[in-house]
Amino acid sequence: MTHGPREVVVTGVGLAVPGVGTPEALLRRTACPVTGPAPEPFDTAARIGRRGHRYKDRATRLALCAALEALRNADLIPADGEEVTVPGDTVGVVASSNLGNLDTACLTAAAIAERSAMDLSPMSLPNASSNVVASWVAIRHGLRGPNLMLCNGATSGLDAVHWGATLVAAGRVRRAVVIGVETHNAVVEDLLGRSAGELLDGAAALVVEGARWAEARGRRAVAALGPYERRAGLGGCVEALLPDGAAPGVWFTPERYAEGPAGAVPVPGGVPRYDVTGAVGRASGALGVLQCAAAVGWLARSGAGADPGAGAGSAAFGTGPGAAPDPVPASRQALITSGDDTSDA
Repeated sequence: MTHGPREVVVTGVGLAVPGVGTPEALLRRTACPVTGPAPEPFDTAARIGRRGHRYKDRATRLALCAALEALRNADLIPADGEEVTVPGDTVGVVASSNLGNLDTACLTAAAIAERSAMDLSPMSLPNASSNVVASWVAIRHGLRGPNLMLCNGATSGLDAVHWGATLVAAGRVRRAVVIGVETHNAVVEDLLGRSAGELLDGAAALVVEGARWAEARGRRAVAALGPYERRAGLGGCVEALLPDGAAPGVWFTPERYAEGPAGAVPVPGGVPRYDVTGAVGRASGALGVLQCAAAVGWLARSGAGADPGAGAGSAAFGTGPGAAPDPVPASRQALITSGDDTSDA
């Protein structure tokens, strides 16, 4: 089948989340949060080895783990290697994290204020850069396409997926790795006034790719990206994404979203709702990417997700510049939203 130049699909998913190994497992855990002791922190050394840890902060290591799995899942990196099997300049990186290296930045500033810049280690100082996560992912895998780091509040993760898809649709790259990552530490806990147990320590990654390029290399898509809206309130976004009040197959709600009276948000009450933060902790800039990963799990479980060329499904993630070429029933689409009625959504 011939695909248009603006069709963007998801061809790989990677997770570095405690107790969650696959998108389906993320969905199951979101539906039925596990009680009892919290799972052990994700062991980054088991996936990226000691080389991946040298002079890197926790958020960067988590992002490297998720990105590596997503690239392998998309068949862009062999199981025994780290270099992509396509030209590096055809792959971009977009990362999202609001708090990922906050501890490094704050501790660096405090050390300079209390003592002197001479006390800083030249090895750790690069971790204070705002784009350290996106940069290290690109360096590690030889990705020479556009490299972006977003820090945009509650919507940052979905914004990252949108900009990754936009780079692909605009022809800047054929594919992009999109990463959302957050970690907790004393600095983050103090800033947010929350304990470590309430906060995410993990990462998720997607490979978004032009449908025609995925087909050309024989890679089947796991979802197609639908329209993206950014407005001053959740209601306006939902109305724009669901014309004529159509009911999606599932709704991934904003973080800890509390619904008001019936009809306040135009999503029918019978639509299943999932809040991934109930399972993995408050996710901040990683939320939108985690939601998309969970949506891939929903599509796989329901049999709705697949290559749009086969007409098998489309995920209206609320991201991306275009949907599948043929209309897909709303009941086989996933609606993903971030923010709330008092902030951009």
